[in-house]
Amino acid sequence: MANIGIMDSAYFVGRNELLTWINARLQLNLTRVEEAASGAVQCQMMDMTYPGAVPMHKVNFDAKTEYDMIQNYKVLQDVFSKLKIDKHIEVNRLVKGRPLDNLEFLQWLKRYCESVNGGIMNENYNPLDRRSKVGRERNVKGSQRSAKSLQTNNSHYLGEGITKITGIKQGRSSPVMGGVNSSTEIQALSKEVTDLKLSVDHLEKERDFYFAKLRDIEILCQTPDLEDVPMAMAVKKILYAADARESALAEAQEVLSHSVDGSKS
Repeated sequence: MANIGIMDSAYFVGRNELLTWINARLQLNLTRVEEAASGAVQCQMMDMTYPGAVPMHKVNFDAKTEYDMIQNYKVLQDVFSKLKIDKHIEVNRLVKGRPLDNLEFLQWLKRYCESVNGGIMNENYNPLDRRSKVGRERNVKGSQRSAKSLQTNNSHYLGEGITKITGIKQGRSSPVMGGVNSSTEIQALSKEVTDLKLSVDHLEKERDFYFAKLRDIEILCQTPDLEDVPMAMAVKKILYAADARESALAEAQEVLSHSVDGSKS
């Protein structure tokens, strides 16, 4: 179940259904799929599916930077390797918080988790208790680093503070100008967010359009009169290819060439 074809029903599961599934299983309150971009949710979902397989003390639910998120995905990839799950994780895309990338990965995860033990989750699993173990090792190490660097940081900030105070008059003509600049920046950022939302909406509509086309082709190829026709068989080879990293075109062409050779003989 690691490799799921693009036409699998798993990829037609909507956002609301996914979020309801995650929130109910892990006792969370996610409202957007992008909130799972840190990889922590995926780690705990695997921990629920395979109790004890995930070193939860290494998972950072407070990850905000890409660096911290990548550490979570490293934990997840190690778990996949240990369980022999052949699934490539597009970490660079997921940590950007792109809705479509995170949606598709969560769709895959839901289908995979539900394929284990018939989808029956461990009733004794306590997600809150497991999350209470998160970050203990990291917090200890972090406090040690903080203690070592405290004196250095204090002296650095003192020097920087003096520089900032003396530089206020040189850097700004008046507080009003700063307010104007901030307002302009906010307006620019708001416009950028609006443009991004429109772009996402457009991509989702385009994605749904092509999925619908592929679904129509699949239904046509499954009709009794065409199901065993070489061309329909070749098309299904492409539609049902599980490995997204390799093209199934060569295999489809081989099916057609065999049918041509057979007709000649």
